[in-house]
Amino acid sequence: MERFLWYPLEDLPFIVLVLIIAFTVHEFAHAYSAYKFGDDTAYKEGRVTLNPAVHLDVLGTALLLIAGFGWAKPVPVNPSRFKNRKLMGVIVSAVGPLSNLLIAVVGMFILYLLDATGLLHAGSQGVYMALVHFFYYLITINLLLFIFNLIPLPPLDGYRIISDLLPLRIRYKMEQHIHWGMIIFLLMVFIPPLRQYTLTPILGLSTDIFFALIDLFNGVFGPLNWRDFIMDFYA
Repeated sequence: MERFLWYPLEDLPFIVLVLIIAFTVHEFAHAYSAYKFGDDTAYKEGRVTLNPAVHLDVLGTALLLIAGFGWAKPVPVNPSRFKNRKLMGVIVSAVGPLSNLLIAVVGMFILYLLDATGLLHAGSQGVYMALVHFFYYLITINLLLFIFNLIPLPPLDGYRIISDLLPLRIRYKMEQHIHWGMIIFLLMVFIPPLRQYTLTPILGLSTDIFFALIDLFNGVFGPLNWRDFIMDFYA
């Protein structure tokens, strides 16, 4: 069963909890920003909420656990209701990935705060290991989702951002060939050699952000012993 899943079986509770948080906040960010900009489509469908039940897609969540990628229920948006269609359309698309980046930053802040106050080691070894696993996944998965969703291929947010920035005539041409973009995306995901030279290097950028955040928080709080932290994680 463990080989069937993308993540270690024993870490499944942490992964599921992190995915619920990541997907829910991501979709809420889309729905809330669209509503504030004048489009009540998502609001009428009950999507302007932090209730995970209305955002999670069973198949999309299961695939992320199995294949390492997945999705939540897309938020319906009607850009024609925006006062500034291009600008507000870009913002509504961008706030989803940015919310994942924010979760990662907040997660690292809490981790450093717990370490600085001694609370990280205040409990039993079991509590410590649970905190280590949870925050490690909270930070790394949300950084991956941040980068992943900015890839400019349908159906990802990066495609919608690029589409809204382009002139109308080019956008129409892109929409006519959107199925090819989705085919390319699926090939990149499911063909290992193609994935190795496309998605893997792109998603590797999340590691660069991870270490940049470590440098930032080390400067604010003082060094956190990440070597022992990671060793404890893989113990």
